[in-house]
Amino acid sequence: MRQRVRKAIIPAAGLGTRFLPATKSQPKEMLPIVDKPTLQYIIEEAINSGIEEILIVTGRSKKSIEDHFDRSVELELELAQKGKDEMLKMVQDISNMVNIHYIRQKEPKGLGHAIHCAKSFIGDEPFAILLGDDIVDSQKPCLKQLIDCYNEYKTSVLGVQTVAKEDICKYGILDVKHIEDRVYKVKDMVEKPSIEEAPSNIAILGRYIITPAIFDILENQEPGKGGEIQLTDALQTLAKYEAIYAYNFEGKRYDVGDKLGFLEATVDFALKRPELRDDFLAFLRSKDESKIVEPIVQLDEAATTIEEV
Repeated sequence: MRQRVRKAIIPAAGLGTRFLPATKSQPKEMLPIVDKPTLQYIIEEAINSGIEEILIVTGRSKKSIEDHFDRSVELELELAQKGKDEMLKMVQDISNMVNIHYIRQKEPKGLGHAIHCAKSFIGDEPFAILLGDDIVDSQKPCLKQLIDCYNEYKTSVLGVQTVAKEDICKYGILDVKHIEDRVYKVKDMVEKPSIEEAPSNIAILGRYIITPAIFDILENQEPGKGGEIQLTDALQTLAKYEAIYAYNFEGKRYDVGDKLGFLEATVDFALKRPELRDDFLAFLRSKDESKIVEPIVQLDEAATTIEEV
């Protein structure tokens, strides 16, 4: 009988070069969307999906990640003395959310290598992976959707959605057989193919449930695209020994590792905040309408949707 999924890995060792110079001394995972670090959205999704323990794989210059999720005695004392009880509770809740562990990936050898660094933490359990570049806004947490699928099929599940043809080269792409509703059985996969090489436009998008058998494969995995140990390559090998499924998750996914995706997430999440929405829309309307008329129409539609909910 399969064990339940209670542990998660969040790889956060990347250099964040797409956001230089902001990431020269600050982890990209700590860049705020409105007023909350990107990584906190990911961790909250994991907690709301039932995850009990999280391992964050870090690298050099990532100490601020640990500081953010640790206690800040001086700040708590200052807020208590000033009677700022709401803020005090907020910062205390951050440090009390979940058991968070850390390990450093000493060399940038790729996502597969980062996952292998977590072998002793995971042990012989199925586990989740949440990539920090992907935020999913959904009624039911994205990871919870995958865990429910895992509980049904008792094997590895990859979170997927379709992507535009021009974006195929950015992701692991699947060859699949449709099973039911949003569920597919994976036949094959390829890491960052050209449009001509791609078997479909169904892409793995930052959420995984994987069985521990992957670690023995990663142990001997040869470098792939970019000279790195690719998780997709190891999953391709795993699929030869056990079934792997894909779940087309519900929700809007933002690639916050990309500047445009980051801005889209910032705007949409700001519009969800009642204390910001009206003034923010007024500010946007004050700009040159000839330049922003299309975005304003989209923002109005998003605001209407929020009001309906």
